[in-house]
Amino acid sequence: MVRRTKEDAEETRHQLLEAAQRVFAEKGVSRTSLQDIAQAAGVTRGAIYWHFKNKVELFNAMMDSAVLPMEQAMQQIGHDAGQDPLVELEHAMLWTMHSIESDARTRAIFEVATLKVEYVDELLAVKERHVKCSVDGKRQIQRSLEDAAARRAVMLAVPAAVAAHGLHALMVGLIHTWVLDPSAFKLVAVSRTSIHTYLAGLGLKF
Repeated sequence: MVRRTKEDAEETRHQLLEAAQRVFAEKGVSRTSLQDIAQAAGVTRGAIYWHFKNKVELFNAMMDSAVLPMEQAMQQIGHDAGQDPLVELEHAMLWTMHSIESDARTRAIFEVATLKVEYVDELLAVKERHVKCSVDGKRQIQRSLEDAAARRAVMLAVPAAVAAHGLHALMVGLIHTWVLDPSAFKLVAVSRTSIHTYLAGLGLKF
């Protein structure tokens, strides 16, 4: 009975996350209420509070289901001294693009995150999370670029911190543009070419 209850709770949590993604996409995050999500999930409002304190916590849990695997992929860079840091960085970035391009749920969550969020009122806490993820990502990119330059005994065309900001902006821009119109270009293919071109401009080659 205890196991069944735990499974039921997990299923309800999953239903809430799926419903939140759908309603956020339809109405925008700021205009969506917890009651809207409860109705879409076919549960009571009380069921939401059993799993989430508020809409911000629910939104972050939805984002974590898509973003955490990508963050973990970035965090694995540099753990194997025998690996080329540039190859590891490219793999992590292209894996992120592949996940967005090939998985409908991940794509839908990124669409909400890029097009449906207004950083107002309670959602200012969501902005804080996005800023932290951005800072962490750029810090890892900078380390990878520095390690790759040292491995190749070359000097980067610009400071590593500046290069990391540019490469991060390139990724974010490609994702945002593709989410607006997925039929416009192949995300992984264009990302690979863009990343290689950017890195070559820094003086880094595979």
